[in-house]
Amino acid sequence: MITFEDIVASKKRIGHYISETPLDFAMTLSNQDRQVYLKLENQQKQKAFKVRGALSKISSLTPEERERGVVAVSSGNHGAGVSYAAYLLGIQKAKVFVPLTAPKAKVDKIKYYGAEVVQVGKNYDEAHDIAMDTIMKHGMTYIDSCSDIQLIAGQGTVGLEMMAQNPNLDLIVVPIGGGGLITGVSMAAKHLKPDIKVVGVQTAACPAMVKALEDDVLYESFPSEDSICDALIGGVTEIPFNMAKQCIDDILVVEEAFIRQATSHLLTEEKVVAEPSGAIGVAALMAFPDYFKGKQVGIVISGGNLDKPLMKTLLNE
Repeated sequence: MITFEDIVASKKRIGHYISETPLDFAMTLSNQDRQVYLKLENQQKQKAFKVRGALSKISSLTPEERERGVVAVSSGNHGAGVSYAAYLLGIQKAKVFVPLTAPKAKVDKIKYYGAEVVQVGKNYDEAHDIAMDTIMKHGMTYIDSCSDIQLIAGQGTVGLEMMAQNPNLDLIVVPIGGGGLITGVSMAAKHLKPDIKVVGVQTAACPAMVKALEDDVLYESFPSEDSICDALIGGVTEIPFNMAKQCIDDILVVEEAFIRQATSHLLTEEKVVAEPSGAIGVAALMAFPDYFKGKQVGIVISGGNLDKPLMKTLLNE
């Protein structure tokens, strides 16, 4: 289980490598009933929060583990974070498995800092199964994208920053894929302000955490429909599932149409480049406006790696 002390220790290890991203007031999303602030992790190194967890985990490895190298499985942002962290920390062997559907912008970021990219499988779950064989054969350290104490502690530094930037927040909205980000953010925020609510958001194309909690079953893989939220597709992971009842106050499920609208709105009105998975919190605001009445709301914009073709499509809709 993750503790607040784990998050504080992670912040000390990675603080000089990461950016403290802004928590900006969103004028076009706020009104007389609510104040909305955007935690701009799209301005983080590699344009996504994932680098926090990757640096936290890799910086905790022993010299022997660093020598054997690291392996990650990613739809893109986690892989870019692992590649960048390996580069910064001098790790020579880094391999990242990505599904064939991973956006080119994300794949290019992984390659840029020297990690070997292996594109296999039609989705994250298939790429993950293939990557496990490599780990077994070569003794490399698996850098889990969600279910690892040190990695989640790194993601939790987002929550530390948000509470320092605006202690008056009533509610924090966080995208849920595997669940690592919301677990870390919640542990930090609720330690500092026990009555704050932390709400997750999932696409209707893959409501894995919702169903896992409803059925009390850890769905490590989960069927999905077509989605523009590549980073939110797949199952949930063990630590986030086990900690969900203490970390997640509610989960909102939004349709893809609202996610497309939110991504476009952020780009054209707030001048924020967010990938659809990163914009899903704003989609929840649009889909369920009454839910946020009377609140100071912090929305985590988890990533900004928006492919150019998709950007053009959304702007023309």
